[in-house]
Amino acid sequence: MGELPTFRLKMAKDRKSDGPKVEVRNANQPGWVGKVDAAKYEAMRAAVIRVLPRNAPGLTQTELRNKVVFHLPNEHFPQGEKADWWAKCVQLDLEAKGVLIRERDARPLRWHRS
Repeated sequence: MGELPTFRLKMAKDRKSDGPKVEVRNANQPGWVGKVDAAKYEAMRAAVIRVLPRNAPGLTQTELRNKVVFHLPNEHFPQGEKADWWAKCVQLDLEAKGVLIRERDARPLRWHRS
């Protein structure tokens, strides 16, 4: 296919964070491990924990996304940028670690803290 032009390589490189990373898991893919920006993860984790109730009924994915944006620092999520992806990433990680519980009988799916 050939090499990417220099400007495209720079753009791709700029998207990656050079800061500390944290490992994340995926409740839908047991055994999978990824690494993401630690500061953004911690900011989103705090927001998710803050908005999710301890008991059923929990929140749907849409409700979770709509609520966390009000608890995110602007330095990591300016105007809620990429909050949807990060909310899902953190939700799957916390679910895999047993911090969140998926209410399997609920439609649409709902989550609450364990």
